[in-house]
Amino acid sequence: MTTIPEARATGSRFAVDRLRDSLPKIVLAPSFAITVIFVYGFILWTGYLSFSESRMMPNYDWAGLAQYQRLWASPRWYIAIRNLAIFGVLYMAISTAIGLLLAIMLDQRIRAEGVLRTIYLYPMAISFIVTGTAWKWMLNPGLGLDKLMHDLGWTSFTFDWIINPDMAIYTVVIAGVWQSSGFVMAMFLAGLRGIDSDIIKAASIDGASLPRIYWRIIIPMMRPTFLTAFVVLAHLAIKSFDLVIALTGGGPGVATELPATFMYAHTFTRNQMGVGAASAMMMLITVAAIMVPYLYSEMRSERRG
Repeated sequence: MTTIPEARATGSRFAVDRLRDSLPKIVLAPSFAITVIFVYGFILWTGYLSFSESRMMPNYDWAGLAQYQRLWASPRWYIAIRNLAIFGVLYMAISTAIGLLLAIMLDQRIRAEGVLRTIYLYPMAISFIVTGTAWKWMLNPGLGLDKLMHDLGWTSFTFDWIINPDMAIYTVVIAGVWQSSGFVMAMFLAGLRGIDSDIIKAASIDGASLPRIYWRIIIPMMRPTFLTAFVVLAHLAIKSFDLVIALTGGGPGVATELPATFMYAHTFTRNQMGVGAASAMMMLITVAAIMVPYLYSEMRSERRG
């Protein structure tokens, strides 16, 4: 028969065990609640605004697809999409190519690898605002590269892309590639270091040259890394805002307008909150179209493993 002190001791141990099991949930509860409210809650709110009559202020009267019709009737939206296509394709392709080349170079176990890896990764440690501001100074014809070359005596040199409506979008590509290539390099380097060295040794014994080993054996084995790099870079390209604002402000005119800057301008400066919400939902759909298949493939590979 259990005595009263034993029952109390058992109850105390039970309470302590329950508290120990519940402690992680208690600690994470505030963060979870904030995420639900300020991320998913505002996503739902923005989605509803995109179907409302909202203009300067939120208006919850139902408008159906009227805001989406206004969005797709705007020539400025098509300019933003075209610029995103140019920026996205070049940004992803060049960042991937440079990142892969840097990773292959560091994979040769060269001297000062740690120093070089830090230098290549450093740009990703700073914000896009800082990157945009720095490149704005460097590309400014009156302050940066153009002036430097003239001071050195090369008076015929001209590099005015940042004020040229036809070339300004490529300055955004330059700044974006400079910041992201090191991060892509780190992903590829991790992938290269994860490949079994016995495969490379066997190919070398068979007489395959190093470039052929990388092209025919190693790079095809890194398809998951390529997919991850594509998803990360595509996500960064679609939501690019601060880099453009700091570098060009969306100009000259609307030459570097992107969907994110379009959404901001219509929501906060042009008093068209409904159109801005509709553009935000289109960006969300685009990101989801990239992320959902990727996450699904990752889950399937984990189940198979």
